[in-house]
Amino acid sequence: MQRDNTAGSPSTPRSPRLRHRRRSAEQLIPDASNTNGGHLLVDDNNKYKTMWIRAYSTVWMIGGFALIIYLGHLAITAMVVVIQIFMAKELFNLLRRAHEDRRLPGFRLLNWHFFFTAMLFVYGRILSQRLVNTVTSDKFLHKVVSSLIQYHMVACYFLYIAGFMWFILTLKKKMYKYQFGQYAWTHMILIIVFTQSSFTVANIFEGIFWFLLPATLIVINDIAAYICGFFFGRTPLIKISPKKTWEGFIGASITTMFSAFWLAHIMGQFQWLTCPRKDLSTGWLHCDPGPLFTPEYHTLPGWLPEWFPWKGISIMPVQWHALCLGLFSSIIAPFGGFFASGFKRAFKVKDFGDSIPGHGGITDRMDCQMVMAVFAYIYHQSFVVPQQLSVEILLDQILTNLTLEQQQALYEKLKQVLQDRLLG
Repeated sequence: MQRDNTAGSPSTPRSPRLRHRRRSAEQLIPDASNTNGGHLLVDDNNKYKTMWIRAYSTVWMIGGFALIIYLGHLAITAMVVVIQIFMAKELFNLLRRAHEDRRLPGFRLLNWHFFFTAMLFVYGRILSQRLVNTVTSDKFLHKVVSSLIQYHMVACYFLYIAGFMWFILTLKKKMYKYQFGQYAWTHMILIIVFTQSSFTVANIFEGIFWFLLPATLIVINDIAAYICGFFFGRTPLIKISPKKTWEGFIGASITTMFSAFWLAHIMGQFQWLTCPRKDLSTGWLHCDPGPLFTPEYHTLPGWLPEWFPWKGISIMPVQWHALCLGLFSSIIAPFGGFFASGFKRAFKVKDFGDSIPGHGGITDRMDCQMVMAVFAYIYHQSFVVPQQLSVEILLDQILTNLTLEQQQALYEKLKQVLQDRLLG
């Protein structure tokens, strides 16, 4: 009765807004229960159907990924570009409002203008010297490419300025807040997408090994966490991602560590995976593997029983580095997934997209990969590269990073230094 009296009171103009707030609060109640761990995967009635859909998509993705790895560095880089485009599309659509966009013709085109400008800048910086190395034998192409690279940064800057002016000229009254929000969101997407992708491409050309191993460890960790949580998960891990469990987290960590040590030994035997690529050609690679990929024999302790079949074991030094990558991919990288879960909850969406059945969108698969790619590059540059210095590697760096004139100047200075030392 009191509710009816309230509905008929003078405050009726506010009742639709109050009802909307009540409905919004009611919609959030199930979500809150989920965050408390009320909907674990082990208790899901449709879990087997979801598992088969997810497994079917996973098999296709792994098969396609293996084919791309076989095709080499350029094919992997092209795959990264395609993933970037899909990620940007999903993130652009996250805050898109059809009503406002109809009032702003060409506004979506502006977002893609900034995207491809950033792509030109990032990939130009990464691949420029390798492109020069590819056309060194042709003097005309070498001169043209060198000129384009010389003005690459200026061209990218003015492309960005053109987009900036385009944005200012399209500002409309009563749309300022939406337009500036989209402008900021676009730049955040560029930071998210291109920061990780630049490190990913750098890892590829340092040797496919440094791209393939970290990416594979993330996939193994994700699959192991799903399987362990599927069958044994009972204890919620984190409120922001209710289907994650401690059982899945621990089982995935153990599986990932063993896989890292074993996969590093397998991958380290193939020069196609370990050799760095200094140009943009597609031929097979041959190089000195160096001490990092040379097996070292370790004698097992003498207290082992005599019937034990092995007296020693061969281990590549890179396998110890692989354990560090495995530890990061199992303990730290999952927080990229937790961040994505919180991000989706903030925007009240289940997935970033629906392009992969059973998995969601491309961004849903790349959340942990983004964190891992950055760490793999930083780890390689900090702890691996100093151990690999040799005459061959230094010579490759000189040929890759110095122009022909600089190489000639270095040759003259080095010759003078050696002559002075011999005479002294």
